[in-house]
Amino acid sequence: MLRLSVLKRFQGFKLVAELEAPTPGVVALFGRSGCGKTTLVNIISGLLQPDQGRVELDGITLTDTQWRIRVPVERRRIGYVFQDSRLFPHLGVLANLRYGERRAPKGGRAVGLDSVLALLGLEPLLERRPHQLSGGERQRVALGRALLSQPRLLLLDEPLAALDTARREEVLPYLETLRDKLSIPMVFVSHQLEEVLRLATHVALMEAGHIIAFGSLSDISLRPEFRAIVGPEVVGAVIDGTVIQVDADGGMADVQLGRGILHISVQDVRVGARMRIQLLARDIILATESPRGLSVRNALEGVITELSADVGQAILVKVDIGAGAAVLARVTRSAMEALGLHVSMAVWVLVKAVSARGHTYPAGALT
Repeated sequence: MLRLSVLKRFQGFKLVAELEAPTPGVVALFGRSGCGKTTLVNIISGLLQPDQGRVELDGITLTDTQWRIRVPVERRRIGYVFQDSRLFPHLGVLANLRYGERRAPKGGRAVGLDSVLALLGLEPLLERRPHQLSGGERQRVALGRALLSQPRLLLLDEPLAALDTARREEVLPYLETLRDKLSIPMVFVSHQLEEVLRLATHVALMEAGHIIAFGSLSDISLRPEFRAIVGPEVVGAVIDGTVIQVDADGGMADVQLGRGILHISVQDVRVGARMRIQLLARDIILATESPRGLSVRNALEGVITELSADVGQAILVKVDIGAGAAVLARVTRSAMEALGLHVSMAVWVLVKAVSARGHTYPAGALT
């Protein structure tokens, strides 16, 4: 468990943050620029001392201002990957990686050099210098160096922010591999929703120096504070499900979501795989009767639990589809009145197969 309760004052800004996050797991610190995300990871790493407070990792106190405990940065066993890779320019890739090895404590190694080379695809790069690498390659080397220090926790401060779209897509699968194959807890800073969707197991939502919400991505995606940050076009629900049937020839799969089954367009999945699905509110259609004779194949039965004002004259409808899962749908006020929508009303959630955005994970990776 990562536990912290810290206060840090700057001129014109104050960070007051409390967090209890399970380990292992991947916690995204998500929020607008300037909300205090980097300040918080710097406090966790020991690079910045809080004015008051405590940081504890798996029962070991790293910082406690009351008892004047401040474990030095180099003894915290925390790996840190910055926006810029911060590789040593005068050293080759292998020498940069060896530097991480030298920082590791004596004793057994959880992650060896050969494993890191394989996990991050670094072997072809070993003879190069940092100036000969692409931005994505430099970040992969930085990740490898951090892993070879045998960290108890890995901090990632917007590691993809300086990369273009192509390089970001190059690095993201490697971060997913680290999450799925290693049990090293991670805290990563981001204000990019796509990164959070693909990597996070939990989200700490930050605003103006405070953690205003913490929980699974499924829970956080339904909160109005989250919707205010991501904007109206990507408001929707994020739901974790399980693939129960695959049509490889048709590029389709059936995914158990709540009490229903969603038929979606997806490639390269297997039965039993965990899948995270994003259903955008703008793509959802609600029906008050069981639908027939439609091209839309997905109809999830549920119950309205909340009606709230959305942008303009729109209404946001929250529908419970069972097993702790919920969907958001955006309707006009006139449609709400014409259909007589109200809390506790049974409805059917209609989703086009091509509208669902999904990403697969090995079984258990999201728990």
